[in-house]
Amino acid sequence: MFTKMGRESAIAARQGGGDPNANFRLRLAILKAKQINMPMDNIQRAIQRGAGGSEGVALEEITYEGYGPSGVALMVQVATDNRNRAAAELRNIFSRNGGNLGEAGCVAWLFEPKGVVIVDAGKANPEDVALQAIDLGAEDFKIDGRLVEIYTLPADLERVKEALEKRRYSVTSAEPSMIPKSTVPLDEKMAFQTLRLVDKLEEFDDVQDVYTNADIPAHIMEKFEG
Repeated sequence: MFTKMGRESAIAARQGGGDPNANFRLRLAILKAKQINMPMDNIQRAIQRGAGGSEGVALEEITYEGYGPSGVALMVQVATDNRNRAAAELRNIFSRNGGNLGEAGCVAWLFEPKGVVIVDAGKANPEDVALQAIDLGAEDFKIDGRLVEIYTLPADLERVKEALEKRRYSVTSAEPSMIPKSTVPLDEKMAFQTLRLVDKLEEFDDVQDVYTNADIPAHIMEKFEG
């Protein structure tokens, strides 16, 4: 995870400069790095490499698309310094875990880019938090206990996040994401195969994020993780 977040920080610094106050993507990268307890020295070194042009220039961002068990769609976002190596490794991971790497555009139409802000409502009413987010420009929301998952247009992510923080709500994460337009329900066997594939993809250092349209019940997720 430190490797992944270091790369994200370097790319963000290359694209928008090394000042997090003026670079929203870099602010998000630093937030995520702190959430996994990445030392600040490591974060600063990654930012300096990206802003200085060394690591940032070498890394290329690519999105690969493919299919998992039961035809589940997968989008894999990669940051790599070797496109050929990354493609070969991803093809190998897919084929060994019941899937196959597809052509560009084969599943992208099944997903929509969104901003996702997760708020811990704390003592507030989660529905009140969600409705305020809508008033602030969010598109939709989902409530899970005390957590409110808020969806925005990508361009509105920063504005909505900061507006919620100004209202003193606890924003636990905020990041761009790919949300499936429809999902594929899976039984336990297919769910386990899909989750193993996702785990193997995420273990590859070049992979930054994996998105899928698999619909896996919570009790199956818990059984897999436990």
